[in-house]
Amino acid sequence: MAEHYWILKHLHITAAYATLAFFILRAYWSVQERPVLQAPWVKVVPHMIDTALLALGVTLAVTLNFWPLPGWLSAKIAALVIYILLGTVAIKRGKTRRIRACAAVAAVIVFIYILAVATHRTPFF
Repeated sequence: MAEHYWILKHLHITAAYATLAFFILRAYWSVQERPVLQAPWVKVVPHMIDTALLALGVTLAVTLNFWPLPGWLSAKIAALVIYILLGTVAIKRGKTRRIRACAAVAAVIVFIYILAVATHRTPFF
């Protein structure tokens, strides 16, 4: 599986950028209260992208024998949980447009942190 490392890595990176782009679009629709947010494809596509992202991430971790998890990867996973929680507020659970917008901006900041941790392989870049 190690011979496929570069393919897995680049697919993982592509899925990460796809999930960010689609999140920003859905957050915009949420803040603008657009009905397209209720379309079935808008509800399914993020799960497909995120499943691919997670599966590729786990495959990379197994391929690189990351156990016990290095500190940077643990920080990335913890930040991912925060990103998911902020994302649910931004798209579904935020009561007002302002709360959804603030949660969306915070989620993007956390996502940028995740990218920086992954790039520099340290939780304290």
